[in-house]
Order: sequence, then structure tokens, then C-alpha cells
Amino acid sequence: MNQRRKNRLILTMVALAGTGIATALVMYALRSNIDLFYTPSEIIYGKGEARLKPQPDQRLRVGGMVMPGSVKRDPHTLKVSFQLYDNSGVVNVSYEGILPDLFREGQGVVAQGVLKDSRHVLAKEVLAKHDEKYTPPEITDAMKKNPLPAASTTHQEDRP
Repeated sequence: MNQRRKNRLILTMVALAGTGIATALVMYALRSNIDLFYTPSEIIYGKGEARLKPQPDQRLRVGGMVMPGSVKRDPHTLKVSFQLYDNSGVVNVSYEGILPDLFREGQGVVAQGVLKDSRHVLAKEVLAKHDEKYTPPEITDAMKKNPLPAASTTHQEDRP
């Protein structure tokens, strides 16, 4: 092999190695910024075939319907708490801030925040759906399987 081809091969190998290292570093840096989406029943019973549950202090997004009668507002601050439900689970959400204009009981919302314990999410952001005709498919499927439960302030018993 002549010197020119050898130099090109070395340059190509260094470029590929550099690209691989840069990609690995970016993926490592973004690993902590990934917010996984869960439904209330996936938080309680686990997600997927392996039934993996989110860990306390894990960042996540939880989507469901706001349970009627569960919205509690602090009259002196912007603190609000409510419950989200789907086909077989209910989780409590606490939030401090101004809620979206479309937020209301019976409405589909997504809360982004940190899981504090097995059924409580401390939300940093709450998003309400923007169109009357659109509901995320996961929430639609969950609502078809389970009718609107009665409002409660206690945890539901774990179902098998």
C-alpha cells in the first residue's frame, strides 16, 4: 500500500472514531434530560412486559384525565393539586403556578415533573389539550376500558 492510501485510511479511521466518541458523549449528556411518558396505571403497575416502574425522583411525563371533584386550590397561593386517572390507575399531582386556560375537570392533560413516591407527581409544567376533537390515543384507549371513576382523595387498592 502506498503512503497516500495509508494516510487516507488513517484519516478515515480517525474521523470515524471521533464521530463515534462525539455521538457517545452527546447521548450520555442527554440521558438525564429524557422524560419518559407514563399513564397513571403504568406508574402504579409498571410499563411493558417487564413491568418496569419509575423510581422516586425520576423525571417523567404523566398523561391522563383530570378526575372530576379532585382539583384542590390553595386560596392564598398558586398551589393546586388534582388527580389523574386512566383505565386502572389514579395518581396525585401537585403543581405550583398558573394552569393553562383549557385546564378543567374531565379534561385530558399531561403533567411533566418528578415522581415523589409511588403515586405522587410534583409537576413543573402542566399541558392541556388544545383541540376538542383530539385526545392522545393512549388516553382514548384507557377511557374506553374504564368509565369515569368517582372522585376520591385516597389511593385505590392495587388491582391484580
